[in-house]
Amino acid sequence: MRILLTNDDGIHAEGLAALERIARTLSDDVWIVAPETDQSGLAHSLSLSEPLRLRKISDKHFALRGTPTDCVIMGIRQVMDIKPDLVLSGVNSGSNVADDVTYSGTIAGAIEGTMQGVRSFALSQAYLYEDGARIVPWEVCETHAPALLEKLMNLDLPEGTFLNLNFPNCRPGEVDGAEVTMQGKLAFNLQVDARSDGRGFPYYWLKFGERAGAFIEGTDIHALKHNKISVTPLKLDLTDYSVTDRVARALGYGAQV
Repeated sequence: MRILLTNDDGIHAEGLAALERIARTLSDDVWIVAPETDQSGLAHSLSLSEPLRLRKISDKHFALRGTPTDCVIMGIRQVMDIKPDLVLSGVNSGSNVADDVTYSGTIAGAIEGTMQGVRSFALSQAYLYEDGARIVPWEVCETHAPALLEKLMNLDLPEGTFLNLNFPNCRPGEVDGAEVTMQGKLAFNLQVDARSDGRGFPYYWLKFGERAGAFIEGTDIHALKHNKISVTPLKLDLTDYSVTDRVARALGYGAQV
């Protein structure tokens, strides 16, 4: 089996190294095309106004000056001579649950793999802050992901569907199994931090305030809170079929199929 890896934290990210170790439990034919620099929060974006610069790091390891989406396209269309059987995106430093999925470059890697017709999974590891430092328990995903992927990689998924895997912030032995979940809801509380540079000109940072969520049973955020691995099927089709008839009636048309 041929596996293509990417991420949004960059080619030198610890999570990408963890993902390679996970992938090598499944196959010896592992390729990496990952961003040259951190591309977190860029979602499913393409580089259309700048050239893509590709740098070979070592055998089957490439860094791209571009987004995770660019990386998957370049990996499949340019770097690899044969399309991969599996795309793995991650392992992200931090969970990608609830509304995170709309911002996440990690999710975008799996989206693009799916659009290219390849079975794709996004993997993310929850963490905590301790004394102002990010403490990421990579051993959780490394311990549990191989067996989980073995079970899921041959699953019959509908066209346009991929899986979003999130690993809880706990010790490996404290993981209480895996749960199939739905996307939860988080209040982001994004804030704008206004500052001034050395010449007095204003500039701004976006930052997260305290994030609140409705920890409803069956959601991804509820699963992580209870030390479960969250497995959420996501699909590319964003159509809200529940309101198509309502919109049609508002436009004076008959009911839609």
